[in-house]
Amino acid sequence: MNYKLILIEGIDGSGKGVIARTFKELAKEANLKIFDLKSYIKENKDFPEYDSIKDYDVILSAEPTYGWIGQAIRDELIRDNNRKYSALAVAHAYALDRKILYKRLLIKALEEGKIVMADRSVVSSIIYQPLQAKEQGEELGLDDVLKLPGNKLAVEEYPPSLLIIAKLDPEKAIQRLESREKKDDCIFEKLEFQKKLQERYNSKWLKRLFEKRGTKVVYIDVNKTVEDSVRQTKEIWNEYIKGD
Repeated sequence: MNYKLILIEGIDGSGKGVIARTFKELAKEANLKIFDLKSYIKENKDFPEYDSIKDYDVILSAEPTYGWIGQAIRDELIRDNNRKYSALAVAHAYALDRKILYKRLLIKALEEGKIVMADRSVVSSIIYQPLQAKEQGEELGLDDVLKLPGNKLAVEEYPPSLLIIAKLDPEKAIQRLESREKKDDCIFEKLEFQKKLQERYNSKWLKRLFEKRGTKVVYIDVNKTVEDSVRQTKEIWNEYIKGD
């Protein structure tokens, strides 16, 4: 592949934000012009037009977005509100939010040589929704998730060049989530669910799924200190991004 799409993944509370912030700082040190798409959409509840960001070198993204469908996902579909939306409904919403994000901005950015870094991605749909379905007694397999148009676009047509998976003990993840001042009240933030998620992130089948599409898959152990996570992130930057 001739583009740079870096996806940062992991269970809830695994320090993906630390990794993303470190990449942002390293990009600044490299004198790259950065557009924080995540913050823009969060503030404006809308997507910018591509022409307004085309002069930037690095696009910082996140999923779900904070606009349109993405905001509905965050505020309603995955919030612990006892309305219990089906895993299929959640999967469809994520896939559509993703398709809009790619069609409006990310595809053009990648094709024009921008570096795109994303906090969560189609990988989360692959990991979370089949497990959510199983927990809720529904039928929704991996193939079903991969067939959704937004997911097919992100896996088959624009697979990541680099997939970074943060590995954290689920018990520590829950401790981190509980210590946060701002709570997400997300239906997924339960210890047993997080344990099953971590198993899926660690699986060989997930690594193979992306490696056969040309993705480099790397892991960061985030069980120690923030400084250690930053150190590992810098090593990844130097080996896979700066050195390209």
